Amino acid sequence: MGDEKNGAALGRSLEDFHMRLMRAFHAQRAYLKPSVDGLGLGPGQAKLLVYLAVHGPSSQREVAGFFETDPASVSRMFDSLERSGFVTSAPGRDRRTKALELTERGRDAAARWELACDDEQEVMLGGFSPEEAAAFADYLSRARANLRRAAEGREA
Repeated sequence: MGDEKNGAALGRSLEDFHMRLMRAFHAQRAYLKPSVDGLGLGPGQAKLLVYLAVHGPSSQREVAGFFETDPASVSRMFDSLERSGFVTSAPGRDRRTKALELTERGRDAAARWELACDDEQEVMLGGFSPEEAAAFADYLSRARANLRRAAEGREA
């Protein structure tokens, strides 16, 4: 497939699992973009609304921990959501934190997002048997667990 370096063909990563997963993720985002746009949300914001709908008032750090992402980026997304009327904030457990809570607009957007995700999942799993869909979910969970364990091992 390309030049050889250290005995391995360059370009093999263009067809490996990493690339397949990344391309599936990008296809998923493209499919869901009209739904996100229709809700008046930016990328990644809908999942934050659903988190608050399920978990109730939460700190930005709790949300960032759940999604395994940078607290600063979650903070910026919540600032935007608050300006747009999807969430409100109140002082949290200490002066450095605030508790975020859904507004009625945020609850409605979260419910509509769940319906869009149901549709996306049906399309994505078209032609999969129930057993294949369950195995696929298991494979993704196991792959994530493997990567998390490896990352934690590097940090130690």
